[in-house]
Amino acid sequence: MPYVVTQSCCSDASCVVACPVNCIHPAPGEPGFAEAEMLYVDPKACVDCGACTTACPVDALKPHTKLTDAELPFLALNRLYFENQPHADRTPLALVPAVRAVDRDIRVAVVGAGPAGLYAADELLKHAGVSVDVFDRLPTPYGLARAGVAPDHQHTKQVTKLFAAIEGQPGFRYRLNVEVGPDSAAGVTHEWLTQRYDGVIYAVGASRDRSLGIEGEHLLGSVSATDVVGWYNGHPDAQDTPVDLGGDRVVIVGNGNVALDVARILTADPDSLLPTDTAALPLATLRGSKVSEVVVLGRRGPAQAAFTVPELIGLAGLDDVDVIIDNGGEAIVADSAKTALLAELAERAPRPGRRRIVLRFQTAPVRILGQESVSGLEVARTRLTETDGRVHAVATDEVEVIEASMVLRSVGYRGVAVDGLPFDETSGTVPNTNGRVVPGTYVAGWIKRGPSGFIGTNKACSEETVAALLDDAQAGLLGEPLGTRAELEDFFAGTDVVDLAGWQAIDRHELALGAASGRGRVKLLDVAEMLAVTRAEVPRRRVGGGGRQRWPLGSSV
Repeated sequence: MPYVVTQSCCSDASCVVACPVNCIHPAPGEPGFAEAEMLYVDPKACVDCGACTTACPVDALKPHTKLTDAELPFLALNRLYFENQPHADRTPLALVPAVRAVDRDIRVAVVGAGPAGLYAADELLKHAGVSVDVFDRLPTPYGLARAGVAPDHQHTKQVTKLFAAIEGQPGFRYRLNVEVGPDSAAGVTHEWLTQRYDGVIYAVGASRDRSLGIEGEHLLGSVSATDVVGWYNGHPDAQDTPVDLGGDRVVIVGNGNVALDVARILTADPDSLLPTDTAALPLATLRGSKVSEVVVLGRRGPAQAAFTVPELIGLAGLDDVDVIIDNGGEAIVADSAKTALLAELAERAPRPGRRRIVLRFQTAPVRILGQESVSGLEVARTRLTETDGRVHAVATDEVEVIEASMVLRSVGYRGVAVDGLPFDETSGTVPNTNGRVVPGTYVAGWIKRGPSGFIGTNKACSEETVAALLDDAQAGLLGEPLGTRAELEDFFAGTDVVDLAGWQAIDRHELALGAASGRGRVKLLDVAEMLAVTRAEVPRRRVGGGGRQRWPLGSSV
């Protein structure tokens, strides 16, 4: 009865370390781990002990006998991986990483309370004498795990339980609701942090979406898919996103996992989202939706589709939505797990009365049509060429108009420059070597490597960054910070900084609202409302007048 990794895999590799026979691959450090769509269990080597299920933070591993019909393709997917990549050299993993010794206590600031930041904090706190303060501009942590994972993927969101364990460790502190940078109301800038912490790790993600660069992008109804994700997930910055679901069709340009997530939510039965943490107003909007079809466009062919096989398996398993394949009349060559599933979907007969998700390939956007608001998208069929082993799409003269009330762009994320740090405009990342920008300043996550991988991919990424920081500490390259821990506490006392107790108050309040309305959670959407909850439950501590005036060290604020 081998165990099987299913769709909700987050790739954080906790299961790899827990496995006593090293049958889960690719493992951190192995070729392909950073790019892997998921991890795989070798059915021949698995001894059915179940240790992986205990370690997995998102309940992604199941015995093969407990797979649902929709999950059965994962059984073959796990088996095929090891047929092609047998991993005969099963080197035992070090179950307990070596603890690094430093000659003095060090304190580290982590900017960004998403997965990369929290994995970095966890790795730092494994070493004696290290304390960590995690900053974020929002009063709530967890980043994309809270506001980016689709609400119908509640198993994936269970990774927040792991983050809750991390934030409860000795030496961990939250400093939420604190903007870092030249616009910081508290005066917390890069210079300020580097003066008061031995090291600063930026894990600020990639918060900007890429534009299409075509005519009509300014029209009402032309929206970033990233903003729509934030809208239905309750991100405070996205609640004014103009989402109009009064038309029959929505077109999404780009066919990565985010595009599939949005297509799935826009075609879902709203009742199925009721137990989830979908924000209240978006849920009401989805209830009144007239959308019957979402078209997902990809410039290249089925083999080059950006979505992963696990996401496609999830889409194929939907009971109440038809998935239609439009490859311009060309047959799909089923020479991989992805194309084989797409070919199987292409053979399915549409069912009358069902909402539809159309995966349309070899189609490029030309211009968005409309006067003040979107009325459609002009597209061109493409032909594929290959140069240096890479497939390119070239637009042809075959042009048509797809009528639509909304056009969503989903062609990737892009990092934003961090004040005080170098920035590569081409890659949208901070130049670094293994996470080190200069001794004392580091990066982790998407701002380090670009927007790639999954939630758990950030674990290995952050471990590499922390190793660079500890190398510098042991080499004596980190300057001693100004002031004491108590003086830091005095600086923030009496302000609207949200600590762990404040975040836990918000968490309890949201869960209570959910319980009262028959839902799992009802998110607070307004920062002022969040702060009101923290003030009611967690009285602010004032020390010697509180605030910045108590900082005695000639700070830059």
